[in-house]
Parts: sequence; structure tokens; C-alpha cells
Amino acid sequence: MAAVNLLSLEKVSARLGKQAVLSGVDLTVGAGEVVALCGPNGAGKSSAIRAAVGLAPLTGGAVRLDGDDLRGLSHRQRAERVAYLPQERRIAWNLPAFEVAALGAPFLSGGDAMARAEAALIEVGAGHLIDRGVADMSGGERARVLLARALVVGAPLLLADEPIAGLDPDAQRLVLERLRARADAGAGVLVSLHDLTLAAGFADRVVVLDQGRVIAQGAPIEALSPTVLRSVFGLDGEWIEAPNGPLLAARRA
Repeated sequence: MAAVNLLSLEKVSARLGKQAVLSGVDLTVGAGEVVALCGPNGAGKSSAIRAAVGLAPLTGGAVRLDGDDLRGLSHRQRAERVAYLPQERRIAWNLPAFEVAALGAPFLSGGDAMARAEAALIEVGAGHLIDRGVADMSGGERARVLLARALVVGAPLLLADEPIAGLDPDAQRLVLERLRARADAGAGVLVSLHDLTLAAGFADRVVVLDQGRVIAQGAPIEALSPTVLRSVFGLDGEWIEAPNGPLLAARRA
């Protein structure tokens, strides 16, 4: 019997005001895999992730978490099944890092939530920031704290919207390594990425969106073919054989 996908978007359509942002999107995320959402600005990447957590009302199709229709799940059931890391990194209050991270575990007792928050902060290399207010941090430090908050949830599915945008290379590598580690431990990860080279080397599968539609999906070497690179991204690209596997080389056409 085939395993049920942790996330399924089935012919999902959505609008933002009068504009269609998703049109018949199909995608899945299984346990133990990283799926990268790629596409130009306005392609629908954030809308797809928001739809997957119930934050973008659908005009058609269905979202399923572990086989169950999202619309039939309570807020607690959703929170237990999926962790969401939004692109927005602004935090309204200057709370210390451990309190922000602990917000990812609202159903645990205070002591358990704090212990899990501390462990997550150490996991993302932010153990030294435990008592520092998030308003007094750099953008990269704050990004680590928010990643810790998502990891604290302990959900089997993790959705991250542009988690490495604006970060330096070391911080980007750390974020991707933590997401990869969660997938290797059995979680499913859906992450939107602008950097196609990073997506190609990091993800098990890539889903390419353009104007709210799925243009290609599959293994990176298939989804990011020279034809897709040129037609969707305006890039000339090729896959180069390397000791650790094929590498994507792309440049502006």
C-alpha cells in the first residue's frame, strides 16, 4: 500500500482580490523529501505555501494534510501537522529569543516549551542569543530565531517561504542544512527558493511555477531543463557533471 503524502495540493486555484494567483496547481510532499518551489516574482510560490496552511482561501481544488482535507481540520490539528515559516521576519514585540521560539509549541507546558525552544535555538546556532531581544538582533540572527520557532513545532511537515532571502552565504547554508536534516529524519519539507543553483543542489524535487501554474516538476535535472530555464526564467543553462552529481550552471540569456 502506497504511503499517503504529508501534503497534497489538488487542482488548487486561488485569487488575491480580482487577480488569479493559483490556477489548477497540483503538487505533493512526502515524508523524508525536500521539495523546492521555484519561479519568477509573482509566480505564486508564496500563495501556494499560504494555501497549504489555510491562509489563502481557495476558489477551487483541495488541500490535504496526511490525506485529510484541510478544511475539516481544527486549528490545533493543523498546528500539529504542519509548521509554517513565513517570509516576513518582523516581530512586533522585543521578546527574548527563547520566548519567540517557544511560541512554536503553544500546546506544551511552559517548562517543556522553553526546553524545546532552547534546544531548537542551539540546533540553529543561536544558543548564544537565548536571552537577547529580537529587535536588537541582525536580520540573520532573527532569521535563525524564527527558524527555531518553526522547528520547535515538531510537525511532520515544514513549509518555509524564502527562508534564506537576504542572508549571507553562511546563514543560507545553515538554514538549508537544518531543513535537510529534518527531512533526513523523516519530515516533509516544502521550501520556496529564488536561487536556482541552490534549489538544484538541495532539493529532491523541484516544482516550477509561473503565473500561478505548474510549468514543470520532478527531479531537479528534469524540472530545471534548459527549455524551462529559458522560457520561465530567461536563462541559458546546462547541467555539468561533477564528482558529487550534476551541477546547474545558468546565466542571463
